[in-house]
Amino acid sequence: MSASPTTEFVGTTPAVDWQRRIRQLINIVKIELSRNFLTRRGLGMYFLAFAPVVIIGIHALESRGGRRCSIEQDTQILAGIVQLFYLRLGIFFGCLGTFTWLIRGEIVQKSLHYYFLAPLRRELLIVGKYVAGVITASLLFGLGVVLSFMFMYGHFGARGERFVFEGPGLSQLVSYLLITTLACMGYGALFLAFSLVFKNPIIPGAFIFGWEMISGVLPSFLQKLSITFYLKNLFPVEVPPQGLMALFTVVAEPVVPAVAVTGLLLLVIFVLTVAAYTARFMEISYSKE
Repeated sequence: MSASPTTEFVGTTPAVDWQRRIRQLINIVKIELSRNFLTRRGLGMYFLAFAPVVIIGIHALESRGGRRCSIEQDTQILAGIVQLFYLRLGIFFGCLGTFTWLIRGEIVQKSLHYYFLAPLRRELLIVGKYVAGVITASLLFGLGVVLSFMFMYGHFGARGERFVFEGPGLSQLVSYLLITTLACMGYGALFLAFSLVFKNPIIPGAFIFGWEMISGVLPSFLQKLSITFYLKNLFPVEVPPQGLMALFTVVAEPVVPAVAVTGLLLLVIFVLTVAAYTARFMEISYSKE
């Protein structure tokens, strides 16, 4: 069975048309949110989001009162967890599983044609699915970061409270949440576009993973072609490379946070525009899948 671009309503005023599109967008987001949160497929994302929370919670129980560590040490550890685990592994694979399934999963389940046959602009469908994916990933990984932060400094008692509310702690948490959201937006846009272009989006996803992992040893102009490069400039605590990576790491000229955020948002807009344009001409044939 195949589906081709649907027709739109005619004879409506621009104001009524925009109101209808907003209602449609909200309904798409609601449907996709229920699919993302309330399925077994989402268990992998829950594991990626909360595995560090369990580890840090065990650390907090063993170090109550800060007897075995200092706030400075734990601050460095938390920065490493966010940058090395959440950014490079957890969020990446969580978004890979979530956003590639938004379109490819509908084809596998033979349900995408219901959307395509509805009086709905396909650009709106892509945006709605993307927004739902970003909300899902940002909430789960953002909650994981918040809980990790609370456990990391909670066991210090009054010293941890002063660090958070009177020191740099709270601003660091805001930076981590901003980085988490931007990472979900950037990776999500790429993987959603991959699911429209490639029959098996895991293959290009593996290429992006390899590129992001080795970006630190690439020449500076190539580093700027990775999402990690821009997000690293937003980290409030620097995590210096260690071991063999320190020998091969190329230190690229950093960019100011405003440029990093703007550049990443422009990338998201460009990729979503390409994805929406591709969806307009997409035809599905379940017999070929």
